[in-house]
Amino acid sequence: MRAVTWQGTREMRVDSVPDPEIVNQGDVIVKVSATAICGSDLHLYNHYVTTMQKGDILGHEFMGEVVDVGRNVTRLKKGDRVVVPFPIACGKCWYCSEGFFSACDNSNPNAEIVEALYGSSAGAGIFGYSHMYGGYSGGQAEYTRVPFADVGPIKIPDGVSDEEVLFLSDILPTGWQAALRGEIKPGDTVAVWGCGPVGYFAIQSAYLQGAARVIAIDRFPERLALARDVCKAEVIDYEQTDDLVELLKQMTGGRGPDVCIDAVGLEAHGHGFLAKSDRVKQALRLEMDRPTAVRQTIQAAAKGGRVSIIGVYGGLIDKFPLGAFFGKGLKMAGGQCDVQKFLPELLQRVLAGDFDMTSLISHRLTLEDAPSAYEMFCDKTDGCTKVVMRP
Repeated sequence: MRAVTWQGTREMRVDSVPDPEIVNQGDVIVKVSATAICGSDLHLYNHYVTTMQKGDILGHEFMGEVVDVGRNVTRLKKGDRVVVPFPIACGKCWYCSEGFFSACDNSNPNAEIVEALYGSSAGAGIFGYSHMYGGYSGGQAEYTRVPFADVGPIKIPDGVSDEEVLFLSDILPTGWQAALRGEIKPGDTVAVWGCGPVGYFAIQSAYLQGAARVIAIDRFPERLALARDVCKAEVIDYEQTDDLVELLKQMTGGRGPDVCIDAVGLEAHGHGFLAKSDRVKQALRLEMDRPTAVRQTIQAAAKGGRVSIIGVYGGLIDKFPLGAFFGKGLKMAGGQCDVQKFLPELLQRVLAGDFDMTSLISHRLTLEDAPSAYEMFCDKTDGCTKVVMRP
């Protein structure tokens, strides 16, 4: 089969690789009908997430048709059309039983790598996301093996297009959980850092969860247009202001937003001394992540407010404003999304038309276009906001 493989920093290649096979009898094989490049895939592309190996198959946003089924699988059969969540979860450990599927104790065979880095138990395995997260082959391929198939994939009704449901695999539930972790109350003002794919759905989710205002922050015109015209947010181009935190306070009567959502993560941009310092330190490996966005969420949030971090961070950061966090009495929540927990409700909301699922897509390509698509999505050229590929 053909698959997108990682070959080194900013180097992707489409190769012919062996077809996947049933390994455990709880597996299924999915013939991929649609797959997407996620913003967090760019952390692999730029090699900020370690433990990648040449030839690794990427991709954790995918869906398709079940074409082979292990004998212990009871929920799925050949011919079923499914969307596959990006975290791999066993469904039986304590964390899964509590709904913390992204913290599954049994799906990451390389848990010791994460434990050595973080000093605590590892989270779930993730499709196509380095050996730190299990070394699983991803869904940017013609076929993918899906472990624990009775726990993860959700069946899609007939008559629903791939593009209407593909983002249930990651960015829709991730945006939804980002808003939930902000504990939005009716009438709240929510600020979202990053108008990329996750930010796009975090904005829509914030309104659905009761926000009166959403202020979206980015620097790319195409993303800001989507946030304003499709998601109905007020928008800020942060490159056009010398003091983003002060501007947010002015827009909220001096208080700051009630909820601040970081949908950017470890490759955050910014201007000023700290942003430049972070870029230098990250390049020299003196700092693992660039924390511009998370710093600003804490500094901007209203006293007693909530900070929700859904952007991916991989390690240690510098100059964390703990004093501001403590002094303002903030709450903070973060982590990978427990996709399986939200899929039944979100599928019904998608079918009811609660979300705009397709305006985000700027490029519809084939799998063979992946190397140029990664470059375009990373560099934000050609108005690229989201790439969907078909094998």
